Amino acid sequence: MPARAYWQGQIRLALVSIPVEIYAATKSGAAVAFKQIHEPTGQPIHYEKIVTGVGPVDTDEIMKGYEVSKGEFVLLEQDEIDAVKLESKKTLELTQFVDASEIDVLYYEKPYFVVPADDLAEEAFIVLREALRRTKKVGLGQLAMRGREYVVSLKPCGRGLVLETLRYADEVNKAQSYFRDIPQGKPDPELLDLAEALIDKKSAAFDPQEFHDRYVDALKDLVERKRKAKGAKVIEDKDEGGKTSSNVVDLMAALKKSMEAGKAKPAAAKKAPAKKTPAKKRA
Repeated sequence: MPARAYWQGQIRLALVSIPVEIYAATKSGAAVAFKQIHEPTGQPIHYEKIVTGVGPVDTDEIMKGYEVSKGEFVLLEQDEIDAVKLESKKTLELTQFVDASEIDVLYYEKPYFVVPADDLAEEAFIVLREALRRTKKVGLGQLAMRGREYVVSLKPCGRGLVLETLRYADEVNKAQSYFRDIPQGKPDPELLDLAEALIDKKSAAFDPQEFHDRYVDALKDLVERKRKAKGAKVIEDKDEGGKTSSNVVDLMAALKKSMEAGKAKPAAAKKAPAKKTPAKKRA
């Protein structure tokens, strides 16, 4: 377990308080970072804080400003901003319980692992976990962390709990404005049956190890080839063969072909050796 918890406090359910610790459930994946380099010297590029008509300025002359109208700013001192930040309350009070299906996936933001803070908290922690599991409910509350207040959900995960921060309503775009022009017509039953059969054929248990970032792999390979080429260009033309210019797709044929793909071809039956016909006796 990580040495330092992201948050420490207690979960409160009515008169019951459960001391817990919260840890980040995710981490940044492998990424390839680039820096801007001055080609003639090979040195990295640096950036200066510049004011139009003045030039470079010192960092102690910089303040934060909120634009109230075009070109008009309200300047704020850092201590003024800090005074507005919410204190990190040490209590997450569960104020509501809902079915997990009621929360649209668009609202989920970031997950955290929740564990009991000590041995004394384990019994109450397990009771809460199993109660959520049996009722198939998700607990909701608000939690202040690091100067910001979050709406959070709480649900079982293995032996522990997972807390997920949720987006506020004004942070999520309404789907209807994007889906309005999509027709509501019913699909052809035969096409639908083929699509369902194809989904069944490709259904399997989720294994995150099966997926990896191919773009990152390709960039790393490019860097390695570039290093071996000692600076020479290593761009290769991709073969675009097989692509057709026609936008017309026979959906039925495509689905049938997808279903047939991957089917094991029956092995060709071995021919039995031809029987020798006995020679006819001459009369």
